[in-house]
Amino acid sequence: MTDRRAVIGTVLAVTGALALSACGSGGSSGSGSAGSTEYAAVIKGLDNPFFQSMEQGIQAQAKTGDVTVKVQAANSITDTTGQADKLAGLAGQSYGCFIVNPISATNLVQGLAKAAASGKTIVNIDNPVDAKAAKAAKATPTTYIGTDNTDAGKTAGAQMSKLVPEGGDVAVIGGIAGDVTSGARVEGFGQGIGANLKVVQTVAADWDRQTALTAATNVMRAHPGLKGFFVANDDMGLGVSQAIANAGRTGKVRVISVDGVKDALEAVKAGTLDATVAQYPYAIGQMGVEACQAAAKGKTLPANVKAPVELVTKADADKALASTPKPFGAYDDPFAALLK
Repeated sequence: MTDRRAVIGTVLAVTGALALSACGSGGSSGSGSAGSTEYAAVIKGLDNPFFQSMEQGIQAQAKTGDVTVKVQAANSITDTTGQADKLAGLAGQSYGCFIVNPISATNLVQGLAKAAASGKTIVNIDNPVDAKAAKAAKATPTTYIGTDNTDAGKTAGAQMSKLVPEGGDVAVIGGIAGDVTSGARVEGFGQGIGANLKVVQTVAADWDRQTALTAATNVMRAHPGLKGFFVANDDMGLGVSQAIANAGRTGKVRVISVDGVKDALEAVKAGTLDATVAQYPYAIGQMGVEACQAAAKGKTLPANVKAPVELVTKADADKALASTPKPFGAYDDPFAALLK
């Protein structure tokens, strides 16, 4: 009799444990099953206003969509190892979808492999994961959402040609040497400027304002006839515009950057920055969460989605400022359609 009761107790305990386990793998746990509402995002350093805006977009859509997103950010925009460690710590947990914005093309591949092995959806935003490395690790993202950086550079190049119709020498201030995003923007700028402008020097300034200020000062000394700068992001662009002001050459040396952060929009309005090719990290973050929501509903995600880009000059700086951090014009959002 005692043995029989023990067996029954054991069976009931196991059954209860299995029931609890089944409940724990349901939608609210973020396990990757249909209806999952818990996601994780690993982005670049929040020391940069661009990624602060991206986080705002992520959290705004999480609130609108009644989902939860755990956001982890690198300590700085160059903290590749720290960012990888953050993803590694999250990859084994029960989040149903991972939104990643890697600092380099490969620094998150190992963590993504761990997430992919558990069948989790991977949404790559802004900076693309290296396709070959991801394929080798069986961690190819389900979708990529980001700016066409080559086109952004081309837009800047075309605008520089309008600002300096007589032609002449220009310089380029890039981000981190070897960075995919910076490289694409710089390449696009070269394609967009036409034959009248010549790039006489290209310098990497590590996405840092003070470094860019120093670099621009040195470039202007080396090339006293310089007509303009293309700068791969706004934070550096503001450093370059300060260097131009320090040299007493505001309005004489043109500067165009990329991003569209609020400080840059205000500088465009004030005339200290000639233009910015505004991309919208808020919209990129927002669409990243929408992609996770759509995947949780069993929808097929598009492989590649272009984020909105707008050229902002002094003529439309007020419109851009009134709308920031959102675009001031209409743009295509295929994930919103999937959620209807």
